[in-house]
Amino acid sequence: MIHGLGIDTVEVKRIAAILERWQDSFTNRVFTGEEISYCEARVNRFQHYACRLAAKEAFFKALGAPRVSGIAWRDISVVSPGGQPPYLILDGKARYWLDKMEIGAVHLSLTHTPLVGSAVVILERVERC
Repeated sequence: MIHGLGIDTVEVKRIAAILERWQDSFTNRVFTGEEISYCEARVNRFQHYACRLAAKEAFFKALGAPRVSGIAWRDISVVSPGGQPPYLILDGKARYWLDKMEIGAVHLSLTHTPLVGSAVVILERVERC
């Protein structure tokens, strides 16, 4: 059974402006080391940062947990193994809320253009017999 669906879009120029202004203080607060390495290795790194930020926002929406739930940005990480679809790794309070809400599967889809990065997250609840 679907627990929640979240979608979000982030403008690439907005994330570029934030990263250029705040640099490491923003990236280190919002993104994991693996996410930063992945994005920095890309030709248009801003598109990839935009997708990852959109994925984190979409996760919050799908979970339905209030912002005061204690979930940190870095508790949610987008992993993109070579040649495979991206997926979310959830730690800390994000993992706690998933377990508490009995979420058994997390689905992620990302897309980007030169203008926007978008993400959709679907959370499925564990079926009980």
